Amino acid sequence: MSGAGAPTITVSTPDLKVAIVAASWHTTVMDGLIDGAQRGLAEAGVTDVTLVRVPGTFELPGACSALADRFDALVALGVVIRGGTPHFDYVCQGATIGLTDVTVRTGKPVGFGVLTCDDEQQALDRAGLPGSAEDKGHEAATAAVATVAALRAIP
Repeated sequence: MSGAGAPTITVSTPDLKVAIVAASWHTTVMDGLIDGAQRGLAEAGVTDVTLVRVPGTFELPGACSALADRFDALVALGVVIRGGTPHFDYVCQGATIGLTDVTVRTGKPVGFGVLTCDDEQQALDRAGLPGSAEDKGHEAATAAVATVAALRAIP
């Protein structure tokens, strides 16, 4: 599992306005990711949270770009499961480059909670569900708000 060596991040950012932008494919996995992100934001004291659902992972960058000026941070959640065609590679690359562009262009942190998995079991293992080894929705939300806190701390 990739969680080995992950930092423990604790931050209190109650004044933030955060959007969770979540894809709609793979309902069980997405529900776990969204729950984890909402839990992570609640633990950081964030109460102003808006959930926006988009059709798929490829749509995350466009939605985050459109929302960036209205929020202090964004949490992008999606899952892409490898199939037998190059579609997996194109969607993963497009989402990654697009979300990176949103962060760089707008200066707004985007928590990257996009699972790129070889099979559904890998996604379930990372979705923060009961029995999952990892909680990538929580990690993405915590990373986004911790980045805002770190940037605000710079004089």
